[in-house]
Amino acid sequence: MKRLIIAVIVGLLGGSVIGFAAGIFVYPFWFLTDVANETLAENPERVEIAAGEFIHANPSDPVHWGKGRVSVYREGESRNAVHLHADFEVGPGPRFHVYLVDRGKVTNSGDFKAAQKVDLGRLRAFKGSQIYPTPPGVEPADYKSVVVWCKEFGVLISPASLMQTNAGPV
Repeated sequence: MKRLIIAVIVGLLGGSVIGFAAGIFVYPFWFLTDVANETLAENPERVEIAAGEFIHANPSDPVHWGKGRVSVYREGESRNAVHLHADFEVGPGPRFHVYLVDRGKVTNSGDFKAAQKVDLGRLRAFKGSQIYPTPPGVEPADYKSVVVWCKEFGVLISPASLMQTNAGPV
């Protein structure tokens, strides 16, 4: 009888842990499959000041990846925004956030943790066009990368090094 009770307790605990872990990874595939389609409103003052491309920072890691273009725009004195283009996509996961980072080459979690950064908010979709306004007082030209980071597990998902552009109004 004692063996049976121990087996039931171990089975319940093991099943709970496995179920919770599976839920963390399955949840995004079932419930967060929307494709974002945010567009920039017409603004003659908008100037693209930097652009980049998200990369798969660690090709040996098939779970944490990203691709697509990103642009940083200035819209007057205090209005700036980061735009993830329609071709943006990352592998799904929990609590992804978008950051402006002061380092040009973020290739691992250590680079990200050592950098000065600004959290622009939670990623709204794993795919598609999204716009993230920068907080007041943040000068986008001071930042060299845009990074998607998993706050839940402290993992680098995908970085994009920014190159300054000489574009005029967009």
